[in-house]
Amino acid sequence: MSYELLTLIWFLLIGVLLIGYTILDGFDLGVGILHPFVAKSDIERRLVINSIGPLWDGNEVWLVTFGGALFAAFPNAYATVFSSFYEAFHLLLACLIGRAVSLEFRSKVHSPKWKTYWDVSFFLSSLLASVLLGVAGGNVLAGMKLGPDFHYNGSLLDQLTWYPLLVGLLTTSLFALHGAIYLYMKTEGDLQRRVEANILKLFFVFAAMYVIVTVATILHVPHATDNLKDYPWLWIVPIANALAVLNIPRAMHLGRPGYAFFSSAMVILALALLFAVAIFPNFVISNIDPAFTVTLENARSSPATLKNMLIIAVVGIPCVLSYTVVIYWIFRGKVKLDSASY
Repeated sequence: MSYELLTLIWFLLIGVLLIGYTILDGFDLGVGILHPFVAKSDIERRLVINSIGPLWDGNEVWLVTFGGALFAAFPNAYATVFSSFYEAFHLLLACLIGRAVSLEFRSKVHSPKWKTYWDVSFFLSSLLASVLLGVAGGNVLAGMKLGPDFHYNGSLLDQLTWYPLLVGLLTTSLFALHGAIYLYMKTEGDLQRRVEANILKLFFVFAAMYVIVTVATILHVPHATDNLKDYPWLWIVPIANALAVLNIPRAMHLGRPGYAFFSSAMVILALALLFAVAIFPNFVISNIDPAFTVTLENARSSPATLKNMLIIAVVGIPCVLSYTVVIYWIFRGKVKLDSASY
């Protein structure tokens, strides 16, 4: 197997890991964002929390695996991305820890103030994590201040410009919609009706952000469409993306929430593919000098490393997928509270 083919395979595998994380933990974060708005009593709040209770920690495994695979397959990309987003990733880590602690600690003390504190923590952690993930993606797409030796010459404030923040809002609105559809499938009664009433509103918010970010990307990030111009067959990705977006309200209107959830997952998949198409064959584009850009070629590990890792991946990824399928099958159906619930 050639070095170039191994490099491309690992670019795709890392993309699969990132897509898996955003689809699976995306609805977890969306549930956290919606938590204080749809749940009106302590019982309903517990139902919302327990809808993701058996799943959220397993979903985060995809992010950890993504980081490990990026480190081993493309060490220069890993070093550049993590050092460039040093403060932002610290905040993201704090949010993920905050969400975990909120879920675990909320039920430890039977006090309204105690529960309210952790409910607010759960909401803020989920909201900020969603925004940060989008902001990071927006910066990578638009280009960053990379200098010689892939050293980032900017600051945290340089990463909080209007375009990355728009992408952050798009990501947050998508996760909230994804989470709302998931909650609808897992709940019943008044809580389910309240969630249903918010799905269409969230869809319109997401659709508006989708159009705004699409126009902003075309105008502000012209290189994002280069591969679409060079390879016209790639237009199938944005077309499929638009169709998946439009299918969400259609599926809900037909009374098929599972189909709507699948469509929202496909929207995340298509957006991730669009992101990959926009940056390929780069990881991080330098807006100081193109010579400082982190590409697949200058970021990859040795052929032996990529080959040995591929053998491990061929064995490991089916195991992760099998575990994920089994867990989701075991905890299928409506969420119920019992003595073991949060």
